[in-house]
Amino acid sequence: MVFDGIIISFVIALFRKGNLRGLSDLRLKAGWIFPLLLVVQLAVYYFQNDYAALGHASASIYMVVYVLGLIFLFINRNHRGFIVVFIGVFLNFLVMAINGGRMPVSAEAAAILDPSYIQALKEGLYAKHALLDSSTKLGMLADIIPLTDPYPRTQVISIGDVVMNIGIFLFIQYLMVEMPKNKEAQDINLSTEGGGLG
Repeated sequence: MVFDGIIISFVIALFRKGNLRGLSDLRLKAGWIFPLLLVVQLAVYYFQNDYAALGHASASIYMVVYVLGLIFLFINRNHRGFIVVFIGVFLNFLVMAINGGRMPVSAEAAAILDPSYIQALKEGLYAKHALLDSSTKLGMLADIIPLTDPYPRTQVISIGDVVMNIGIFLFIQYLMVEMPKNKEAQDINLSTEGGGLG
């Protein structure tokens, strides 16, 4: 869902005549953390069922990834939308942490997905997810929201995902629309002041 939020926000920013010039002025503390965490998550996702040791350690790895991600967001909280993203990530982290390091998924909500997905959940073979049942704590924060037609990609998301994507939207709109406009206004002011000095 995060990738969906990024793409949708990017497209909307382009419709608003935004651009990527704001990237030149973007300053993120410990910016290397985000791509590293992305690589680690993808590696665990693709290989945890091939290597038993990795599969057993995957829940702990996901928790470490979330903690580092929260630290990254917190130290960069001055950027527009990052606090909102932080809250969304924390909600997902919280429900995973108290349920053994896995995100619970509602079987009812997941009924919109391929039946093999439910089977994989029952067998404990699906990445960072597990089937929501009577023992699940804070089930309202789990993946319980089904997305289907007319949404182009069928999936099940959590409240944390929704909050996180609101934050992503705010950040990308600021980065692609507001920052370039502010930069352009500053350049015009500097040019005007420079001309006045002549």
